[in-house]
Amino acid sequence: MKTQNLLGTGNSKLKTTSKHFDVKIFNFSIPAGNDKITGKITCPFAGKCLADCYAKKGFYNMPNVERALSERHKATRDANFVERIDTELIKATNKKQVYVRIHDSGDFYSPTYFAKWLEIARLNPMVRFYAYTKSHSFIRNNFELPENFDLIYSLGSKNDELINVETERHSKIFYSKEQMELEGYFDASHLDINATKWITTNNKIGLLFH
Repeated sequence: MKTQNLLGTGNSKLKTTSKHFDVKIFNFSIPAGNDKITGKITCPFAGKCLADCYAKKGFYNMPNVERALSERHKATRDANFVERIDTELIKATNKKQVYVRIHDSGDFYSPTYFAKWLEIARLNPMVRFYAYTKSHSFIRNNFELPENFDLIYSLGSKNDELINVETERHSKIFYSKEQMELEGYFDASHLDINATKWITTNNKIGLLFH
């Protein structure tokens, strides 16, 4: 039986971004909030964001999508997870810059899981990895990120007070582009890698509510 690929080619926003920048973007996602099939928590520090989370609505509630996300979540706990992702990335190498968006759904649920992604990044120095996370309380000061890994802390967690919004890369949800610009945030609402350090030096990343 053929093993299912863990990396996907992304949602419409990622596909639009790939075309706009002429790059290749893969994504990896797990259930948002918790895995309905196993009951395990996947976003341990999610706060008020859960009420409006886009990854708990519509398409993400389809039974086949829920199963696929749960299977990927299960795979993250397997001993061969790093090897599987690494193998897929080796096969995907081409002339275009390759990006991996970690978690357009879900989050780093433990230090051990986060460390696996850092290992994958170190094994693939030419690939650029990026992720938004609310798990910054166990990440900050405990890990050294490789140069090809970009992490954006997300406001809306149980630990927002830990984020220095003047000096640390972070994202904030806005209900209007005007307010976003007024507060000096760089818009990453429509082109996903606009949020990354390879595109902007602005530590303030703005996202429009959808």
